[in-house]
Amino acid sequence: MPNVTVYDMAGKAVGELTLSDAIFGIEPNKAVLHAAVVNYLANQRQGTQSTLTRSEVSGGGRKPWKQKGTGHARQGSTRSPQWRHGGIALGPKPRDYSYSLNKKVKRLALLSALSAKVQEGELVVVDSITADSYKTKTVVNMLNALGAEKKAMIVTAEKNPFVVKSAANIPGVKTALTNTINVYDILNSDKFIISKDAVAKLEEVYAE
Repeated sequence: MPNVTVYDMAGKAVGELTLSDAIFGIEPNKAVLHAAVVNYLANQRQGTQSTLTRSEVSGGGRKPWKQKGTGHARQGSTRSPQWRHGGIALGPKPRDYSYSLNKKVKRLALLSALSAKVQEGELVVVDSITADSYKTKTVVNMLNALGAEKKAMIVTAEKNPFVVKSAANIPGVKTALTNTINVYDILNSDKFIISKDAVAKLEEVYAE
């Protein structure tokens, strides 16, 4: 079972924690991680792109010249796709890009992402992540103390509005609860910072 050091918000080591092998110690499945990331990005797409077809472009109601006898190729409208200012043939229209993965794949992807963070030494356990006022400096000081200078994800067991709002102004920093984390955000972070009670909650929820 993987062992990790537990820190306080000042970056001082305050103990050790043994993580569950079933959640933080599996062999990451790269194919499943890839599928989960592609699924997340597809589900984020708005799908609002739209082009005008020949029937939607204004004008072009009159036949540009008679059918025969001019030497030109026959044309029925100046809004046909081959004309300048004509409609677009087979262009994109609004559509829904979202699709779902089955539960076993989602679960395996999440456990693979968490295990990958442990193996890469990018998972940091904090005994308690709290704030008693809306102060960005509180979270900035914690991140600096924990060596999280780039992209970081902060995960707590319970929602603390002070922590969420204090982290909201920091570029590259995201906050989440144990039930709202996703594979993309976990893999996209350079440091995955999680509170001790959030670890316990994950182990309870995802226990075999």
